Amino acid sequence: MCRWAAYRGDPLYLEELVSSPAHSLIEQSHCATRAKTATNGDGFGIAWYGDRPEPGRYRDILPAWSDCNLKSLARQIRSPLFLAHVRAATGGGTRRDNCHPFTHGIWSFMHNGQISGFDRLRRPMEAMLDDELFNARGGTTDSELMFLLALQFGLREAPVAAMAEMIGVIEDLAESVIGSILLRFTAAFSDGSTLYAIRYATDRKAPTLYASPVGAGYCLVSEPLNDDVDAWAEIPDGSAVTVGKDGIDVADFRPEKRSAAKPQRLAIPA
Repeated sequence: MCRWAAYRGDPLYLEELVSSPAHSLIEQSHCATRAKTATNGDGFGIAWYGDRPEPGRYRDILPAWSDCNLKSLARQIRSPLFLAHVRAATGGGTRRDNCHPFTHGIWSFMHNGQISGFDRLRRPMEAMLDDELFNARGGTTDSELMFLLALQFGLREAPVAAMAEMIGVIEDLAESVIGSILLRFTAAFSDGSTLYAIRYATDRKAPTLYASPVGAGYCLVSEPLNDDVDAWAEIPDGSAVTVGKDGIDVADFRPEKRSAAKPQRLAIPA
């Protein structure tokens, strides 16, 4: 399993999530405390938004703790919205194209989880992509393919609904091809304006997700960045999170269901 952190709010230096906290993302890359594997050393990546619509991105296959460039960039880059990820590979080789975040146009995406039996589902999943999105695929991970499928299903117009359709289609496909489905999915994604996250699993054992105010904004993380337990609210399994200019909202999330229910406000410590 991987670890990640994302932020939206007033501009913040990336180091305030990536390297400075006691349990920063770099610390989690070799000493995660709320994951099946403590070490996440199969590469890392950051994507950040600045003056241009498309995100900047830096990825490498080195462990995050051993890349001096990452700490230097995190100290200098200041952004109102960014995603950062350290990888523990569950599928796909250790290569730059398989490191998160993935980007396409203005969109960025990172993921923690897996699809059981992906090797049997990969080809029919890829066949659902149009030529543009199929040709945009650079790596071999289930994560990147799920991102591209969400784009295929309307991520640009209805982000959460597109993710719900994407997951529903994969569940139906797995039932048809394999006869069962085990999917765990905790992901963050953004268009540079709004930050979204989803926590969902078919077995109700989705990878962890927490939220907390940070500065004049909100942070979403795989595990808390410090020991202040009261500062972090755990996002329930089966949830969609939206962080926008009006704050943070959490709503129920179900595959294939384009729910019109009004998101409910989550009590995040102030």
